[in-house]
Amino acid sequence: MSASFHYPKARRVVLTASVAAITATGAWYGAGLKAYQERKREIVAIRESTAAERIAMLESTRGQLIAKKLGLERKIQELERRRSGMSREEAGRGSERRR
Repeated sequence: MSASFHYPKARRVVLTASVAAITATGAWYGAGLKAYQERKREIVAIRESTAAERIAMLESTRGQLIAKKLGLERKIQELERRRSGMSREEAGRGSERRR
């Protein structure tokens, strides 16, 4: 009688864990390769683009960054209003909430 005959549940758990680990590692590695290849294609596209196309890409990126900045500034102002004890309605009127 072999050891695997006495421990079929343990063998099953080990095999299941091994397959799961191999699958997860493969997915992670594949995702990394895909990201690397996409970045490489972007770099080639940027190098091959004209000056006008580069300017358009930079302006687009700038617009996205400004939108993010405005959103974050709005969130910061809302947090400061909450910290000072004002609700949204009160902040709009300029009055402070009474506790």
